[in-house]
Amino acid sequence: MTWRHKLVLFSILFAFLLVVFRLFYWQIIKASELSVLGRLQYGTAIKLLPKRGEIKTSDGFPIATNKITYQVFANPKEIKDLKGSAEELASILDIPVSSVSGQLAMDKFWVPIDEGIDIEIKNKIENLKLSGIGFAEQYKRFYPEASLAAHLLGFVGKDEAGTDKGYFGLEGYYDRLLRGEEGIATQVKDALGKPILAKLSAATGGSNGKNLILSIDRSIQFLAESKLEQGIEKYGARGGMIGIMDPKTGNILALSSFPTFDPRSYQKYSEDLFRNTFISDLYEPGSTFKPIIMSSALDANAVTPETKCNICSGPISIGGFEIHTWNDKYYPNITMLETIQHSDNTGMVFVSQKLGLDRTISYLNKFGMGRNTGVDLQGEVSGVLKDRDSWYTVDLATTAFGQGISVTPIQLLTAVAAIANGGRLMEPHIVSAVEYEYGNPIKIPPKTLGQTIKPETAKIMTDIMVNAVNKGEASWTRLKGFRIAGKTGTASIPIAGHYDPNQTIASFIGFAPAEDPKFVMLVVLDRPTTSIYGAETAAPIFFDISRSLLTHFRVPSSTE
Repeated sequence: MTWRHKLVLFSILFAFLLVVFRLFYWQIIKASELSVLGRLQYGTAIKLLPKRGEIKTSDGFPIATNKITYQVFANPKEIKDLKGSAEELASILDIPVSSVSGQLAMDKFWVPIDEGIDIEIKNKIENLKLSGIGFAEQYKRFYPEASLAAHLLGFVGKDEAGTDKGYFGLEGYYDRLLRGEEGIATQVKDALGKPILAKLSAATGGSNGKNLILSIDRSIQFLAESKLEQGIEKYGARGGMIGIMDPKTGNILALSSFPTFDPRSYQKYSEDLFRNTFISDLYEPGSTFKPIIMSSALDANAVTPETKCNICSGPISIGGFEIHTWNDKYYPNITMLETIQHSDNTGMVFVSQKLGLDRTISYLNKFGMGRNTGVDLQGEVSGVLKDRDSWYTVDLATTAFGQGISVTPIQLLTAVAAIANGGRLMEPHIVSAVEYEYGNPIKIPPKTLGQTIKPETAKIMTDIMVNAVNKGEASWTRLKGFRIAGKTGTASIPIAGHYDPNQTIASFIGFAPAEDPKFVMLVVLDRPTTSIYGAETAAPIFFDISRSLLTHFRVPSSTE
């Protein structure tokens, strides 16, 4: 074959490949874009809003869903009686006549009249048989259970452009996943270029939002909210919180804060109520923090349950401050087991001295203090764990009994859940699966954040907390027949450089059954007035809920 034949053959092959490439480019790569452009030659592009994904509890019940509503629009060029049509529309829609007539007087093919109307109003307008009037489906966020789990859910409002947007809670955290993507349809025109109101082409692109399946148990959530509200009223508290978690997976079973709001009519409430205090408010946890420090000291072999405190015969002076027990009762040579039982502050000072600053900071880091837990809710804060150089001697002492250190309730719940889970710290999570339009839900697996203490240490600490429930100051309210591990808390509130002696944060944290925990729960009351002590306010709420939870999980009681 001569070079001329080769050149001709090469030229033909090159031209052929070029044609194939161009066909591939226009028919495959640019196909969607060309399709839209082609339709625009006989119509106008209209954005189609996607259907927002539902939020469902663990039993599949949608606690956030969508209600179909309609937008009313018009083609003023097709309306013959502008004045009469405006008056009839305004009467049915209950809006000013001037608003409707102003829209109908515009020299346009399409104008919006009203939106968010229900099917009854739509039917009334259709019965008028007005020319040039059309409807478009819309979706309005609807919460069937009203204020149930409001702080978990958040709400859907509008952004600066007037588009639906999720705020706070799950609606805010998962907004992009829930809202989906806009599609484009074409408003078809007739031969004269006028829009045909009833005819839209098939949508291009876009997708509806994904559904969220929660770990929240609807019956447990309702139980927690009702018992919390009753407890706040009974004990005269300003507010309160309850969190219930599966310690083995980190799945949140219930989360409640009070006072609350109704996401269906969030505009009627103060913005302060939208914040989920369980994840967004820092507080000094008081004695509910003692299991964290005691388990750390046990794990580091700094103490044993039988170690005796040789400085517990009276108040302890440290750095110019005098540390007392909560009731000014002192037990010389108290053991570590008894220190938790009596919630003895001087015994915890002894523990902190044995553990030391470096190991205290190390264990606080292991338990997740000073950083976000990773819970999938919008608005979590973490607080700050001070640098080593910023600690004073008295800071080490007071941290041991939960004063002078700030945490969020979700941090404390997650940390104590690690003790219940053999020392494994789990990431707390609300969403257990994501449900797509087609196919099975994609499950979100549990996530282990690290090992805080050894499993054998966790078992020892569990036994110490069981002893505290059975023989401590809250023993009067315990449930007989069950081994429940727990700890009371009565934290003083810092005000203007000192602690208020008459106002406290009362709390109780624990898990059950101790040998195979099904749940860990934290109850917090803000400034109860009938009693300032957690043993007399938060503890009864904890055990009241626990009774129902043990029945829910079918945990058999044992004889004592």
